[in-house]
Amino acid sequence: MILLWRLLDYAAVIAPLDSAQVAVALKAAGAPVRLEMLKIMQRDSFGVLELGQIFAMQQPAMSHHLKVMTRACLLDRRREGNSIFYRRMQNAEPGLQRVLEQIYATAELAALQKSVARRLARVQRVRKLRSQRFFADNAQRFHSQQDLIAGFTDYGATVRALMRHAVGGHWLEVGPGAGELLAAEMRGYQAVTALDNSAAMLSASRQRAGAATHIEFVLGEPADLLARAVAADCITCNMVLHHVPSPAAMLADMAQLLRPGGQMLITDLDAHDQEWAKTSCGDLWLGFSPDQLSAWARESGLVEGRSEYLALRNGFRVQVREFLRPADAL
Repeated sequence: MILLWRLLDYAAVIAPLDSAQVAVALKAAGAPVRLEMLKIMQRDSFGVLELGQIFAMQQPAMSHHLKVMTRACLLDRRREGNSIFYRRMQNAEPGLQRVLEQIYATAELAALQKSVARRLARVQRVRKLRSQRFFADNAQRFHSQQDLIAGFTDYGATVRALMRHAVGGHWLEVGPGAGELLAAEMRGYQAVTALDNSAAMLSASRQRAGAATHIEFVLGEPADLLARAVAADCITCNMVLHHVPSPAAMLADMAQLLRPGGQMLITDLDAHDQEWAKTSCGDLWLGFSPDQLSAWARESGLVEGRSEYLALRNGFRVQVREFLRPADAL
């Protein structure tokens, strides 16, 4: 009832809203399993098979829930090659979007069943292991495979031109790969952390860095650094997000590691439909739209800076995006 009152308050101050449309959205959200679905989609998107695994539900039943929620504009569909992924609606008409945000906020208050939480963790673990297995098996030839899409020579100069060197500052590179950027820019910072969840890739970047003593090589993910209270003046993340199970969650973790006034540079593919990248390059996601990266950054408390878009061979486009943590951020 409280939720309904809040929705009616919103409807009173924005453009006239179709009450039937609001009722459809409320009815579609009015089942425990659907609230749990909205909750786990706070920072992630899932395919129908993954959702069936998470909620221990046969595909026809899960497809029915997804159909109802999509028609009610609670969910948006996104094609990833031959697969369809579902996420919360982000671009509904402004009045309706405010209503949806209140429904999402209510869903986040609900506790996940322990069994659902366990199965969700299992799905995320499978995604992570698939990516790690690819890099463990292909570390030696990853450079040539990545060059099929976009190599460091394609975007490195743009990233280097955007990097702001903080005198005495700390640079965190997430996913240093073969270490090209690390070797080129490590002298511009007093302290450098190279972070990768692949021991093989971390070893490759360590070799390229040579005898530098101010670099700490860490096997893990941004979430692992939060407990260590790491604070960086500059964070770079090049061609990494499309390899990780939950890109939005990783971006949020990196944002927490950024000092007020700090700079984050993200280089990644624009959204594309070339499915072969998943098997040849270990991609979990077929790029991201610029609006998607911008929305994730805003949700993480960052503001948008400069952007460069680089057209590449084979129809790919790389986006180099700058996001900043306001200097007055807590």
